[in-house]
Amino acid sequence: MYKIKTYNKISKTGLDVFDDKYTVGDEVENADGAIVRSASLHETEFPESLKAIARAGAGTNNIPIDRCSQKGIVVFNTPGANANAVKELVIAGLLISSRRVISGIEWAKTLKGNGAEVGKMVEKGKGAFAGPEIKNKTIGVIGLGAIGVMVANAANALGMKVYGYDPYLSVKSAWNLTHNAIHIFDINEIYEKCDYITVHVPLTDSTKNLINAEAIAKMKNGVRILNFARGGLVNNDALKAALESGKVASYVTDFPSDDILGVDGVIAIPHLGASTPESEDNCAGMAARELIDYIENGNIVNSVNLPEITMPRSGEYRICVIHKNIPNMLTAITGIFAGDNVNIENLLNKSRGDYAYTMLDIGAADVSAVADKIGSIEGVIRVRVI
Repeated sequence: MYKIKTYNKISKTGLDVFDDKYTVGDEVENADGAIVRSASLHETEFPESLKAIARAGAGTNNIPIDRCSQKGIVVFNTPGANANAVKELVIAGLLISSRRVISGIEWAKTLKGNGAEVGKMVEKGKGAFAGPEIKNKTIGVIGLGAIGVMVANAANALGMKVYGYDPYLSVKSAWNLTHNAIHIFDINEIYEKCDYITVHVPLTDSTKNLINAEAIAKMKNGVRILNFARGGLVNNDALKAALESGKVASYVTDFPSDDILGVDGVIAIPHLGASTPESEDNCAGMAARELIDYIENGNIVNSVNLPEITMPRSGEYRICVIHKNIPNMLTAITGIFAGDNVNIENLLNKSRGDYAYTMLDIGAADVSAVADKIGSIEGVIRVRVI
């Protein structure tokens, strides 16, 4: 039996992926795995039994990645599972950034009580809420992952000229991206050429305050900026100054904060990007399948802290080793098997940054003794026998 702890209300459809080998719930103790949505785990003490955490969503800034890596806990996310939901809201944001629909609706409410005069008042006042169409305008998509590609394709279908920037564009994204999109290799071209700019990159040290005063200064006058990725990607002080000067016409974000709420030109949506039943089901189901494959087979797919690695099962046992990415580690591990006269039937090793992961399929052996010896090697963080 395996135990899975939930840290938020997780979609039942997703949790139903776990079969009767699993006990799942928010009161589970000594869990093998965990699923989380938005709850912060930075102050959470993890049990020694915990092998993996799956984030039912793309962002993982609510999970202490470095601490998990040091403890040999694999952290997964679910890229693409909520992509359509976010894409649809981005398109809605794109439209309301132009057409002043929100402010128009609020104004229309003030006409209540004017009886038969409402129609005349509407016709007289509607000009204050006019805005440009998006067709034939240019849009810059910064970040061409699952969401960025879908946004680019949708914008293209709506008649926009699409520029895309992603120095790490994957083969999969390249295949899925419309051939009409122009792949830009210098982000400054996005700033200089585009009427609309939408950001779809993770929040890291290198992307924090990506949209800052310097970047905004290079943009077109009247640019419209959309941020449905992470709040910290945009410097709010620089943004407010640009809105006040008219450099930026509007800013649509899914991440309200106290300093931008109520600012003219800001449309703050209460983090609804993935708030659809379909998205929640998709994310939870994908997270569950990632945990199952890792717990039962040792395979790692969509991890943010360890390499992606899958290997078909062979042999009687599988030994999975998380270790530091340092010289001679593989030699030390395989040397244990040679010393015990144990045949390795299959082996796969990959690294990512400071950490590496090795899977070995073996035949009959005193597997506990072998695992203990591997665990004693300097630099080995965690050993599992499956």
